[in-house]
Amino acid sequence: MKASGMSLALYNNFLGQAPNWYKLTIIVFLLINPILFIQNPYLAGWALVVEFIFTLAMALKCYPLQPGGLLTLQAVAMGMTSTHKVMHEVSVNIEVILLLVFMVAGIHFVKDLLLFVFTKLLIRVRSKTTLSLAFVCMAAFLSAFLDALTVVAVIIAVGIGFYAIYHKISSGKKFQDPHNHNEDNEVHELSRADLDAFRGFLRNLLMHAGVGTALGGVSTMVGEPQNLIIAEAVGWDFAEFALRMASISVPVLLAGLVTCFVLEKMRWFDFGVRLPQPVQDVLIAYDNYQTERMTSSDISKLWVQGLIAVILILCLSLHLASVGLIGLMVIILATTFCGVTDEHQLGKAFQEALPFTSLLVVFFAVVAVIIDQHLFKPVIDWVLTFDGQNQLAMLFLANGALSMVSDNVFVGTVYINEVKAAWQSGQISREQFELLAIAINSGTNLPSVATPNGQAAFLFLLTSALAPLIRLSYMKMVWMALPYTLVLTLVGLATTVLVLPEVTQWMYANGWIHHFDPAAVVSPASGH
Repeated sequence: MKASGMSLALYNNFLGQAPNWYKLTIIVFLLINPILFIQNPYLAGWALVVEFIFTLAMALKCYPLQPGGLLTLQAVAMGMTSTHKVMHEVSVNIEVILLLVFMVAGIHFVKDLLLFVFTKLLIRVRSKTTLSLAFVCMAAFLSAFLDALTVVAVIIAVGIGFYAIYHKISSGKKFQDPHNHNEDNEVHELSRADLDAFRGFLRNLLMHAGVGTALGGVSTMVGEPQNLIIAEAVGWDFAEFALRMASISVPVLLAGLVTCFVLEKMRWFDFGVRLPQPVQDVLIAYDNYQTERMTSSDISKLWVQGLIAVILILCLSLHLASVGLIGLMVIILATTFCGVTDEHQLGKAFQEALPFTSLLVVFFAVVAVIIDQHLFKPVIDWVLTFDGQNQLAMLFLANGALSMVSDNVFVGTVYINEVKAAWQSGQISREQFELLAIAINSGTNLPSVATPNGQAAFLFLLTSALAPLIRLSYMKMVWMALPYTLVLTLVGLATTVLVLPEVTQWMYANGWIHHFDPAAVVSPASGH
């Protein structure tokens, strides 16, 4: 083969079926990054962040793991960060990785129960607005005590189940027939409009549920990983954290529910898509089909999966173990008592999570670059030049803006450490430190719904197997999240600046919370 032929083959193989303009864009990124790094490492760091966000935005053109991975490999090779720093970030986030590996696979083995329950819900609740509010409330409640990724994994499993059912029927097949729901070739022409409407319906429910995880996640110390870090830094327990956050979390939840109601009624921002009657008929027929053919073995599996679901919620809410280890327990119990013992059957459960797990490790490499190149330091230093309510406002907005382009866990961790250092050095009072901790928590949780890279749950949804099926792209998520972003940011900012200080003083006066007592803190030298 001639050299030119080999070069062409190499180019064609590069990023596979991605469009040529996309391939050329990645090549340009790889060429300009070394030049930028030589001229200005700080600028090169921000360029890498923007480039990585671009790969996320184009996730439907090419899975972000390959182009994002190339960019981070180059960053490590150039010295923008080190493999030791990347490994440190992976080690710090090992619970998130184990969660993805085991919990998502565990959800796969209780999907029969999930599909059964949600099919009943979809059939009986005919009002789209009521159904949407139910999804928001359910996601918010579960995320306050469980983990947002687990909640989203459940919604994704249900969404794929619904989509596969109708896709099979619209392709002219029966419920028991084998079918590939990733291909539209067999879908009848008359069914395509209903299929598109069904995709819009599922997009609505998924986005409502995704925002619901943020509404619940902001309210408790276990709602998001950074909440736990913030609570430990300030020394609050579960009850005190929830009380101190209530002046923000309660108004924000109400505002989120009102936003959901308005969006569904007014059909703004691609919301308000109704479930087509033919799809409703198919789901009712499927429910009848399943009910008629349900054997004692099937019923026993549903009971077992229901019991496992209860055990799962108890273990997560009581924090008996790491989320990933609880997921492994779910896999063991569900497969044991539902008769799944074949290695290949087990392997299918891990297919959904492992690509995203790999992508998350690449993302940790980008976080390592952000740390080593001190990309956020100018913003942090600038925010600390303010004081009083202005400092609360600027900290909320700075956390929100940075969480939109980076990981909100990382942003929250960096800011709480900097603010704690400012308190320990005498720059701010203890009372201001506590108020700033709340501002950091609300700032990282609420505005970050603006983009999929702001929250791991949103990124997981974007890169899931369901997203391409229902045509849920990066920009579609940004567009649909926009009204929620505006409302949650404005309400969160207003309550943080105007309501939080007053309510906090009222709680002190009524003995609900107590002022910091240095004598009650155990020093590191005296024990653990």
